[in-house]
Amino acid sequence: MMETANDLKQVVKEKYGEIAKASKSSGCCGPTCCGDTNNKIVGYTVMQDEYDHLEGYVAEADLGLGCGLPTEHAGIKKGDTVVDLGSGAGNDVFIARAIVGDKGKVIGLDMTEEMIEKANKNNAKLGYKNVEFKLGDIEIMPLDNNIADVVVSNCVLNLVPDKGKAFSEIYRILKPGGHFCVSDIVLNGELPAGLKKSAEMYAGCVAGALQQDDYLDVIGKVGFKNVDIKKSKVIDLPDEVLHNYLADDDVKKFRKNKTGIFSITVVGYKN
Repeated sequence: MMETANDLKQVVKEKYGEIAKASKSSGCCGPTCCGDTNNKIVGYTVMQDEYDHLEGYVAEADLGLGCGLPTEHAGIKKGDTVVDLGSGAGNDVFIARAIVGDKGKVIGLDMTEEMIEKANKNNAKLGYKNVEFKLGDIEIMPLDNNIADVVVSNCVLNLVPDKGKAFSEIYRILKPGGHFCVSDIVLNGELPAGLKKSAEMYAGCVAGALQQDDYLDVIGKVGFKNVDIKKSKVIDLPDEVLHNYLADDDVKKFRKNKTGIFSITVVGYKN
């Protein structure tokens, strides 16, 4: 089991490192989600929500990797300390920085060296002194206990093999009374085997997703209270994407069974 988890982490790390190097905004939770087996980018933006209307938006930091707008539902206030998990090139970090202002602090955590490098370059251009990007694993965060007022994350936790560890770490770093707001991919119904087995789809946020009820159950078992889904939307994968992973008959069955792939934005509170 541990070997499999490590293998999956390596797949994600390599794929998102490639995305950072490519520096292209292609959406769909990363280009590999919409690419064929040769990683060619097709460019369907089926998961991402638009960011460019938000204060603090930095185009160079938006690699099209999200599946929601967690900062819109996070209740971030001026002066807050915010931690963004899987911060990538800094997109949600800079949006959060616009809200917390000069007296707050925003920490971005990412396990991909190329993303940290890109985020730091973006921040150097902006000159923010209260923004920090750290290299680290969400399952073992290099952060102290009780430091964050709010934790956000955008289409990342479903990529973590052990969701229980991830949410336990979120609980640990939150201050008493603090809360998280994450956008993530969940399922209602079983994915076809062809999708589940695909490394590209794992790195593209789908095959690593839990059933929605199981996802919420993990959050509850960690100890979070007042867990609430703030937003839910159906992710409709185009046939051109599905045909990269499934035979024609399997695509038809997938459509007929109406297996649900959803983006949800969830909040939960630490006592």
